[in-house]
Amino acid sequence: MNTRLFVFVAALMLTASIGGAQQPAPALVDASRLRLQPEAAEAAFGKDVQVIVFGDPAKPGLYAIRRKFTPGEMSRPHVHDKDRLVTVIKGTWYTGEGDVFEPAKTTPVKTGGFMLHPAGFHHYDGAKDEEVIVQIIGMGPVQTTSTELKR
Repeated sequence: MNTRLFVFVAALMLTASIGGAQQPAPALVDASRLRLQPEAAEAAFGKDVQVIVFGDPAKPGLYAIRRKFTPGEMSRPHVHDKDRLVTVIKGTWYTGEGDVFEPAKTTPVKTGGFMLHPAGFHHYDGAKDEEVIVQIIGMGPVQTTSTELKR
């Protein structure tokens, strides 16, 4: 019986190490790498939709992330518990306010544009007809909560 238990536990550990949750990639900028060029940031995405530029949004302290939206991709209504500063790096980003998802009522923010998402601000955002990359800066840890109301 003990042999079967040992084999079962060993199999679980092997499965967890092979298919378990992956650790997030390290930040692209830190004390050893002080600068980030645009091509390196874009290449860092790979197949991911988000890269950590600096810090970690899950830990206390300042962080910066870049989020990529594919054409037609939008978040659903949600809220963050801390202020977030958003700069559009590429494309035209669309933002809407409230808890009802209405993409037709969003406001465009062009490349180079900026938006403050104050703590408690109910919103949704994303791309319409082109790829969009935004950079988001805030203080961690930050929590995001869905607020969507269906009509």
